[in-house]
Amino acid sequence: MRFCIQRVKCASVRVAGELVGSIGPGLVILMGVEKGDTTADVECLVEKIVNLRIFSDENGKMNRSLLDTGGAVLLISQFTLMADCRRGRRPDFLQAAPPEIALPLFEKAADAIEKKSVPVAKGTFGAHMEVALVNDGPVTILLAAKDGEIC
Repeated sequence: MRFCIQRVKCASVRVAGELVGSIGPGLVILMGVEKGDTTADVECLVEKIVNLRIFSDENGKMNRSLLDTGGAVLLISQFTLMADCRRGRRPDFLQAAPPEIALPLFEKAADAIEKKSVPVAKGTFGAHMEVALVNDGPVTILLAAKDGEIC
């Protein structure tokens, strides 16, 4: 499982021109699910994300977490994070989990974040989405988990 996390001032997602989710300050999380990923992978990544000290304190140091700041999350499913570009020029997505596996894990991630008292907006799973954001910093961090542990 891979998460691309971006610290944002604001973000939104549209599907077919319709706004389906938006947040103010917080994190945009692009979530890719791989074959073999489990709820343990979701749980360890969510625990890491909500406590990751990547927000500035009063001295401008990255010393505060999402929980400290009261920020929100915009969660976007993105199977292309599982792209394998080692051969040729066209990425393959053979390791991306099929929707019947990925969708429940995507919903589990949203639920787990909300259970940490963090507001969550979501994109539409499997839809063509237009994501707009103002990256704050910019700060972009890649996280991965396998077998319930951060890689």
